[in-house]
Amino acid sequence: MPDEVEQGSGRTGGADRVAAARPLRADARRNREAILRAAREAFEADGVLTSLDGIAARAGVGNATLYRNFATREDLLAAVIQDSVAAALVEAEELSRTCTPREALAEWMLRLTWRLRIWHDLPQCLASAHEEPASQVQSACDPLLARTEDLLARAKKSGSTGAVSAGEVYELVLALSWAVDRFKDDEVSARRRVSTATAGIFL
Repeated sequence: MPDEVEQGSGRTGGADRVAAARPLRADARRNREAILRAAREAFEADGVLTSLDGIAARAGVGNATLYRNFATREDLLAAVIQDSVAAALVEAEELSRTCTPREALAEWMLRLTWRLRIWHDLPQCLASAHEEPASQVQSACDPLLARTEDLLARAKKSGSTGAVSAGEVYELVLALSWAVDRFKDDEVSARRRVSTATAGIFL
């Protein structure tokens, strides 16, 4: 995934870790929150490859402040994704409690596809990050893969699915999310697309 040229304070290694461990001052915390809010708005309006300089302007901070908080586009995207991941995990827990294993997995694949299509170019970026274990974006999405694995294991135990891996299911969801974004599906169309494409997972 393309990154902007890294700028900022130039601290590396242990100095960065020490700085990260310190609580942020009130003004620094406000700046960080403003950047995250502006990034979320910009991603929704223009996609995840939108200008970082534009995000800084939207947040009302200078470029140096943005890069001091988020040295690369991937750092910023990972931070914004974390909020969405947390909400998705709550949904997954509810599905586990209220649905059969088959229904829970099917609905999870639909909801995850719909959630990941929210920002233009996000599926492409997630697919690229999925091939790079050290990626911060992939680390932010790891809980989604873990939850997919849990729901798939329950479905397998119930005899609802065959020999498919969680990684294969996740990659299929990413591909479907790209298609939902590309063809501008509404929720009804997205449900039909996901149901058709994932039918072969179930016995």
